[in-house]
Formats: sequence, structure tokens, C-alpha cells
Amino acid sequence: MAGDRQQTTDPRVGSSRRRVLAAGALAPLLAAAPTPARAHPAVLPTASGGGSKLIDPVQTTRADWKDVAKALGRTGDIKRKMMYHIGLPRRDLRVVSQRINVTAPLALGSHVSFVRYADDSTLLMGDVVVTEPELQDFVDVLQEHGIGLTALHKHLLSHRPDVWWVHVHGHGHDPVALARGLRAAFDCTATPPPATHDLAVKVHLDTARIDRALGAKGSVDEGIYKCVFVRRERITDHHLVLPPGLGSTSALNFQALGHGRAAISADCCMIASEVQDVLRALRRAGAKLVELHNHGLTDSPRLFFVHFWAVGDAVRLARALRPALDATDVIPAG
Repeated sequence: MAGDRQQTTDPRVGSSRRRVLAAGALAPLLAAAPTPARAHPAVLPTASGGGSKLIDPVQTTRADWKDVAKALGRTGDIKRKMMYHIGLPRRDLRVVSQRINVTAPLALGSHVSFVRYADDSTLLMGDVVVTEPELQDFVDVLQEHGIGLTALHKHLLSHRPDVWWVHVHGHGHDPVALARGLRAAFDCTATPPPATHDLAVKVHLDTARIDRALGAKGSVDEGIYKCVFVRRERITDHHLVLPPGLGSTSALNFQALGHGRAAISADCCMIASEVQDVLRALRRAGAKLVELHNHGLTDSPRLFFVHFWAVGDAVRLARALRPALDATDVIPAG
């Protein structure tokens, strides 16, 4: 009797028995569960089953993208011999930020690029301007067509009407399907058709001195002076090698305000170790910080972007902003 009482009252025995019963109950569940490492491989396999092997982009011509242009309803041009680039500026919008009338090429330009790869797949990446009422439907249609959203953010400080910038990402072996999905999403917006008239506008700024201050030769886009820089490193998006400048540029856009003054809307591309030095340099230059964020999900090295805004004498601002660029590993875009 004493032995029986000890069996039923010893807490160690009861605890041990409960552990055995719990383990027995969990065994079927554990046996059915996938091994985490197998369910979520660290590196996606390539289309050819080559494991973590990187895939390079290939050169293309405009003729290679005629079906994409037809499906999208827009023609583009070839940049850096590899990117089929289409610009879709929001000339329909009248946006005011910091009491400045923002023109489309200053900060309201949607851009998408298609890149062909050695495995005959196609990458779609872009940055699209949508109004707040357009935003949710635009994203829903992208998702319906298998196109992802990788960033949602602002390029401007307090502004009216409310505008958002959406980074889009798609990858597959049917570029026309990607173009059709993108077209369906754009059809949810009031993005206007391409301009049919000459948009050449003279820039009333001392561009030669701006070039010397920044150490780069800029270009004119509908009256906006643009200086663009690209990262020196090889940038990858998962197993795809990105062409130089795709999703990894720093760009300063100057809109003339008269008497040598300009509004600057700009974006600086950084790796993590550069971020704080750049932010400090921007504030010392008098620039207003707008947003610090990522554009991609699987880029390597991991890239960060800061949008900033400045208004003042264009040449003095260019000189003041140069240290922010010098704090990053970039070169002028060719």
C-alpha cells in the first residue's frame, strides 16, 4: 500500500508521465511537419536547376521588345545596352510641395524597365507614381497578374494632391504577360499617353558650374537638369545580376526657379555603412530629408535610399551636396 501511494503522489513520476504522453501526442504532428531547411531553401534555384549560380543579363535591341511595347501600349528605348526602359511621366498632375509647383520630370516620372537574361527569363522593375485614390486598385491589379510590390513611399514632403511612389517587380519567361499585367494596372490610373509634341525646354541654370561642383556631366529632360550616378559594385537581385544602374542609382534633379535658384528633388543610393555619413552630409548642406527606405527585397549588397529636397542657389547647393555623394561608392552614369 505504501508503494502504491508513493507511485500516485510522487510529483516527479506524474511529471515524467505527462511528458511521455505529450510527446506521444505530438509525434504524428512532428512527423508530418516539413524540415524548415527543406521547406525554405536559403537560395532559390535557377531555372536550369543550377543552385545558387548567378545569371547575367544579355544585350537586346528595341526590336526584341516590339511585342512588349504593343502589349504595354508604350514604346521605350534601350539604356546601357540591356534595359528596355519606358518613361510614363504624370503630366496630368498639378502637384505643389513646399510652395513649389513640381513638374513631371522633377519628381513625377514613372519608369519601368525590362531586362532579358541568359536563361531567357525577363525581369521587370519600376517606380510608378500614383495618386492616393488610385493606389489600392493599382496594387490589387498588379497582384492579380503576379507582379509584386517591393516599396511604397514618398519622394516629396507635404504636398497636394497626395501622391505615392510604388516600386514594382516581376520575373518570368513571358515578358508579354508581364507587360499586359502592367498595362492593366496603369489602366486603373490617369497616367496620360506619351506626349506627341516636342518637349525640348532650355534650362535656365549654370549647368557647367553644377557639373564641376558635382563632378558629373548632367543632361536635360524637359527643362529639368539631371545628374545621375551608379554604384560601382555588382548588384544582384536574388540569382539575377542587375545591369549597372537598374534600381541602384543616385540622382539629383534641378528645377530652375529663376535668378540661379533651383528646387532639387533627389535620391541617394547607399549601403548600410554609408547611411549615417550621407544623412549628416545632407543636413549640413541644408537639405530636407524625406524618406529613408529600401527599393528591393532581395538585393545584394543590401541597398538603402534617401529621398531629399533642397531649394536655393543651384551651384551653391551642388557644392554643398557633393560630400553626400562622396560618402558613397558611386561614379557618374555613362
